[in-house]
Amino acid sequence: MAVAAVKTRATSRPDLDAAAAPCLVAAALVALACSTAPSAAEPSFYAGKQITFIAGSGVGGGYDLLARLTARHLGRLIPGHPTIVVQNMPAAGSLVATNQIYNSAPKDGTVIALVQRGMLLAKLTNPSAVRFELEKLNWLGNLNSETGLVLAWHTAPHRRAEDLFEQELIVGGQTGVDPEITPRLYNALIGTKFKIVTGYNGTAEIALAIERGEVQGIGDWSWASFKKQRPDWLRDKKVTLLMQGALQRDPDLPDLPSALDFVKSDADRKVMELFFTQKTIARPVIAPPGLPAERLQVLRAAFAALARDAPFLADAEKSGLDVAPIAGDAVDKVVTLITATPAELADRFAKIFASPAQAR
Repeated sequence: MAVAAVKTRATSRPDLDAAAAPCLVAAALVALACSTAPSAAEPSFYAGKQITFIAGSGVGGGYDLLARLTARHLGRLIPGHPTIVVQNMPAAGSLVATNQIYNSAPKDGTVIALVQRGMLLAKLTNPSAVRFELEKLNWLGNLNSETGLVLAWHTAPHRRAEDLFEQELIVGGQTGVDPEITPRLYNALIGTKFKIVTGYNGTAEIALAIERGEVQGIGDWSWASFKKQRPDWLRDKKVTLLMQGALQRDPDLPDLPSALDFVKSDADRKVMELFFTQKTIARPVIAPPGLPAERLQVLRAAFAALARDAPFLADAEKSGLDVAPIAGDAVDKVVTLITATPAELADRFAKIFASPAQAR
């Protein structure tokens, strides 16, 4: 991440104050609804071809399910109608997938990837392993934004957010991904007492660990995924929702405390807002750098068309998946905001993750 930190300094712009991040991100996301009309360029290139769609996550989790949903429909919206095959590559929370897309994947538009949102800040959280430049990736679009949840199993003593500051909560983590990174950030910035058990391969595995009693809860699980994948946990009161994490409160959870409620200084707030900025483009789809411009336009236009594609939206509803696709040019604006993070803020954020995670 030293590379990332150096890059952040080089691109830092004083006019992009991190404190203004929520407003700037919101403005970018409004523009997101606008999309380019599908291009007829190179309609024959994809005819008879196959696109490999890498899901940078384990099987059965939210990213995997969204990748498979998208793969069922995206080819129909691309001139030439290629077949799309999903390949899971969960190692290191999408880091292996992103490194591969950047360095060794074909640059002809036949390999794309849905990667975990942690890649947006990976140069700050895991600098030594990053082999890509964020702004040089081609961002095709984003499938949904996200609010993170802290939740505890019903057998844990925690009943309110304040309990997280008074007694330890043992949570399952996935190395380098929000279920591990978020509780570490909360411990550092607001003084929670999470104990993190790392090494799980995704939220599906962490959920099983919670049910088996290996851990007491999770420090960050997407609300959109959780309510669809574990509705019985809510219905049967098997868990207690303790805290939410995002730039703004989720409309579904107006009374659930936000992690931002517990921040004590403006400097800490800026660090937390930087982290939450990635949740505005929580399900990004990328392509390698160096793609021919016309082919990139074709892929971006097809992805943007998903936002108003009736079969795709109906399939998402039937599959119990929340989607709100946004266009690649709007994602570019958020990426630009992140890469322009002031050096002092980037350094402070990176230092939080420089020490080993508190783990068992």
